Amino acid sequence: MVAEEENKKALRDVGLIDGGARYRESEGKLKGRLAKERKKKDGSVEEKCTDASQCNESVRRALLEFKYSLQAMYSTGYDALSSWISEEECCLWDGVYCNSFTGYVEMLDFSDQSLVVAGTVSPSLLKLHHLTSLNFSSNDFNGSLIPEFFGSLEKLKLLDLSNANFRGPIPSQLGNLSMLETLSLGGNGRALNVGKLEWLSHLSRLKEVDLSFTNLSNANDWSQVITHLPLLQKLSLRHCDLPSISSSSLSLANSSTSLTYLDLSDNNLPSSAIYPWLFNVSSNLVSLDLSSNQLKGPIPEAFGNMKAIQELYLSDNLLVLAENQVRGDSGLNEIGKLPDFSVLDLGYNLLNGSISKSFGQLSNLHVLRLAGNSFDGDVISEAHFSNFTNLQVLDLSYTSLTLKFNTGWIPPFQLSQIKLCSCKLGPRFPDWLRTQMDVRPGLEYLDISASGISDSLPYWFRDSLYGLDFINMSFNQISGTFLNKSIPVRYLDLSSNNFSGPLPSFSSLFLESINLSRNKFTGSVSRICNITAELLELLDLSNNLFSGLAHFQAPWDF
Repeated sequence: MVAEEENKKALRDVGLIDGGARYRESEGKLKGRLAKERKKKDGSVEEKCTDASQCNESVRRALLEFKYSLQAMYSTGYDALSSWISEEECCLWDGVYCNSFTGYVEMLDFSDQSLVVAGTVSPSLLKLHHLTSLNFSSNDFNGSLIPEFFGSLEKLKLLDLSNANFRGPIPSQLGNLSMLETLSLGGNGRALNVGKLEWLSHLSRLKEVDLSFTNLSNANDWSQVITHLPLLQKLSLRHCDLPSISSSSLSLANSSTSLTYLDLSDNNLPSSAIYPWLFNVSSNLVSLDLSSNQLKGPIPEAFGNMKAIQELYLSDNLLVLAENQVRGDSGLNEIGKLPDFSVLDLGYNLLNGSISKSFGQLSNLHVLRLAGNSFDGDVISEAHFSNFTNLQVLDLSYTSLTLKFNTGWIPPFQLSQIKLCSCKLGPRFPDWLRTQMDVRPGLEYLDISASGISDSLPYWFRDSLYGLDFINMSFNQISGTFLNKSIPVRYLDLSSNNFSGPLPSFSSLFLESINLSRNKFTGSVSRICNITAELLELLDLSNNLFSGLAHFQAPWDF
């Protein structure tokens, strides 16, 4: 959001913003210009060359050939490469970055430009003999195949084709890119596939690999290949249908000291297939995501040996708490003592029983997510939260936990997201929420739906809505008037309560959902005629006591 505002301000400064299509057409050009300014700061690549560093005629012709074969447009139909004019210095063209000393074209970067490509990628790029970075991410290449000739761009250090609508097999020729450090092919909607990954093992300089949403169901060698990339730091294989790791692969695995970020989520890997390999290669992991697999049984004590871990995502599995973990004397507690451990996600497992007060030793946590587990009847008090001084996100949704705090309790944390759906908070409206709403910037997301509150809405809540983007207080028995001034929210659900008084007004252009059904709101509904939110998907005012009619045309109706 901040970046978007900066872009809009810059557009105003250069006189290019007057709303609508003109802004959208100019935005892509501006992003390229701003990106160039950022990249200029390192002194190695610069948008304008001196007389000694102008790109030569053969390079200019190669780029123009690439332009005409690509047929790249913005979604508005505007020519995305209109700045590429044959008479002008090509180092000034959008998306082209030259070395400030030699004039060689070293980077082509069209990332996040929302290009729609009707043509193909021309092999004229092979004439750019000094190209080290090729970034086509977040565009639409209309289901094109990844060109095999990319494997001949021998000086490439970065190849990013993520979220760009490529399809088909990943060409093994990419294994010839011996200088490659970053390979990002993720997010192409499972349209990419590969057989064996042996070609990847030739890229010994790789530091980052993202093959997320690529079909790797036939890549039985994936674990062997990964453990033999000596410099690999970040690996994302989310939703790749990974085969289980064989025992023979385990015997070939090497412990990695470089791998710090590992995402194997959404692969349905069983515990027996992943744990032995994982705990052999994980000596320096900082972030680990194993969510949405088939992990069963107690949370392994071996996680306590990960001395560098900061983020641990284990949600959507079949994990349980062992007896010692319930008591609080397990390896999981050892993790919590690590100075930089900040994210623990155990949501939607089979955890039950009581939560030990020693859980509060996780004093460095920023994110705690236990949603979707069965702690029915367990009571959480302020003692559980006494050391959570850094907590920002709390998600205990669908746990049936009872939160019982003393009146006047002031939490040690300042939350940006509170998700307590189906917890037992009532019958009084929780007054500790006031401490989370009175600070700027403060609370952005609040869900206390179905939490057993039977009380009137306190006055301080009405005065503290600034900054809240998401409010869900549905399925309670909250009474009183809500607010008689504009509400700057994106999502509001007050359904199934006892609210009364006039219909609130709404000021946000980004409204997506309003549900005020099954209450006792009265008066005219004419205020809805002023809603101008183009993103609005739901408006439900049913089962109230409104009078009169409103002639309302939804902003998306033409």
